[in-house]
Amino acid sequence: MELLISQSINGLSVSAMLFITALGLVIIFGLMDVVNMAHGEFIMIGAYVTYFVTTVFHASFFISMLMAFLVTALLGALIELTLIRRLYGKVAETLLATFALSIILQQLVRMAFGPEDKFVGMPLEGRFVISGIVIPHYNLFLIFVAVAILAATLALFYKTPYGMQLRAVTKNRSMAQCLGVNTARIDTLTFACGSGLAGLAGALIAPVKSVMPSMGSYYIVDGFLTVVLGGFASIAGTAASSVVISESVTVMAGYMSEITAKVLVFLVIIVLIRFKPEGLFTTEKR
Repeated sequence: MELLISQSINGLSVSAMLFITALGLVIIFGLMDVVNMAHGEFIMIGAYVTYFVTTVFHASFFISMLMAFLVTALLGALIELTLIRRLYGKVAETLLATFALSIILQQLVRMAFGPEDKFVGMPLEGRFVISGIVIPHYNLFLIFVAVAILAATLALFYKTPYGMQLRAVTKNRSMAQCLGVNTARIDTLTFACGSGLAGLAGALIAPVKSVMPSMGSYYIVDGFLTVVLGGFASIAGTAASSVVISESVTVMAGYMSEITAKVLVFLVIIVLIRFKPEGLFTTEKR
């Protein structure tokens, strides 16, 4: 029983990282209909920004989180203005362009920092021990950050003029333009927001995983599966699916290898998507 409880708590911290990773995809892929194959590289850049800020400038981890968000958000805005804007509605071209972009970003980082793995120190090293169950402070911090980001994102999209305009553009771009909405500005801000969240995810991942140029490839697959299972444009659905996936893998990994557990969970997801392609946690069909 203790093992089950411990794995479940660990699963919540993993789901927190997965949710933040997938949230950027929901915004870019689900709301903007842009398949960004370089999303994993924004995660990687966020991790490297965290490494650079904490090791070179000896700044606190929490400042590096902010810097990771800002740097990747600005990079995302630049890429949207110079590349993505010319590819809206062109799925094949977008796939090829963002895939090429991912390779370019990996090589640039490899030239700048070298191919060796980098490591970021654990910002919160304490832990709680309750009835023999160990709960690291950083795991609780991850859960807190994920809940805070979920609340902030829902407030941004449903309680602000920007959110109202974004939803209008998502539903009917032509009508939104006729009503005076600056759709180009909304596109840039939205892509920047999704990219910044990917960078923030990289910052949070950095203390628990090694930082390397190819690390983004590992997380983008999990992120896409989370988005598809939760519902393409559903933020709450993505939060729910991240918990379901992470808890399933983590709990099962206590009784078998993690790779086997992940394969079994992904097979189940594929079957579910076959019968409910719009996602489990949305009532709208894509």
